[in-house]
Amino acid sequence: MKIHEYQAKELLRAYGVKTPKGVACFSVEEAEAAARKLGGNTWVVKAQIHAGGRGKGGGVKVVKSHDEVKFVASKILGMQLVTHQTGPSGQLVKRLMVEEGAHIEKELYVGMVPDRTTQTICLMASSEGGMDIEEVAASAPEKIHKVFIDPKLGLNRVAALELNKKIGVPPEAREKGADLFEGLYQAFIDTDASLAEINPMILTGDGDILALDAKMNFDTNALFRQPNILDMRDLDEEDLAEIEASKFDLSYISLDGDIGCLVNGAGLAMATMDVIKLFGGEPANFLDVGGGATTEKVTEAFKIMLSNPNLKAILVNIFGGIMRCDVIATGVVEAAKQLDLTVPLVVRMKGTNEDLGKKILRESGLPIISSDTMADAAQQVVEAARGGQ
Repeated sequence: MKIHEYQAKELLRAYGVKTPKGVACFSVEEAEAAARKLGGNTWVVKAQIHAGGRGKGGGVKVVKSHDEVKFVASKILGMQLVTHQTGPSGQLVKRLMVEEGAHIEKELYVGMVPDRTTQTICLMASSEGGMDIEEVAASAPEKIHKVFIDPKLGLNRVAALELNKKIGVPPEAREKGADLFEGLYQAFIDTDASLAEINPMILTGDGDILALDAKMNFDTNALFRQPNILDMRDLDEEDLAEIEASKFDLSYISLDGDIGCLVNGAGLAMATMDVIKLFGGEPANFLDVGGGATTEKVTEAFKIMLSNPNLKAILVNIFGGIMRCDVIATGVVEAAKQLDLTVPLVVRMKGTNEDLGKKILRESGLPIISSDTMADAAQQVVEAARGGQ
């Protein structure tokens, strides 16, 4: 789960991470009032969406008068902001943050993610802040410095100070930099975060260290013990199909293709999408119905896939282990009948009650294309999506 920048900063401030003062706004009038409340003569008006690259897309503007705050806020609110992370359709801006200006002496980067290889938390920092960290990693990997933190021991103060030195923080500000790293780490641990990123972390003209931007993502599986984080969820920023899928405990992610995939097991789902692409097709979604799928869940899964106007065919690929093939087959038949399925449907199933499942499909009277192997199923669904060409 993702949250907005202003929410991430609110969280981080509770852990001692310094940020510029800012106010969340939902209207032009609120934006102007926020600027007056903050005082000063320079403000930054920032679009609040769950995507990076807002500045390059025109969603972050520095302004120097109340009239300019009103003008810029009116332009950003309601705009369809397109960045490298939103895709070509962009994201509608419904929230702003108006923030006091900061005297930037130097821009730095700091981020934190779990490292599953070492079973630690990886703290990354770089002197190249304010840029896409992916570009830095590709063109100058030596500028990204890492510390691997054992969760049982926590972040070592000496390591935090040394990391500040490596990224160019001057000696007189390194204690403040270490404080920020420690606050970020504790926030990461306490909130079950999967990503915490400050880009840029800035050194100000008076020697302070601030988080000028902040991004935090959270482990969805841990939200049951993070009610305050769950309260920050903004459904306007999420895919409607993905929201609907979550109600039925379906793991669903929308993609750009036209072949729907219904699979049990995340690994098999990934392999299914790979084999579709291998034969020239494009998956429309990732959809894992899990090991306890019922007829109701399968029907809801079909509804979600069919809500995609680009859908041209569906591939059901089931391995009957915990999940029995006859249960999936019954769900597929019920869904097809209920929803008056009009796109081609290819089904491949192997495992527990496989023969019974195939019998149910055969006797359904529905035009279901049955297949025995993943390769054959992928070829058939790609051909079906192309209109049989």
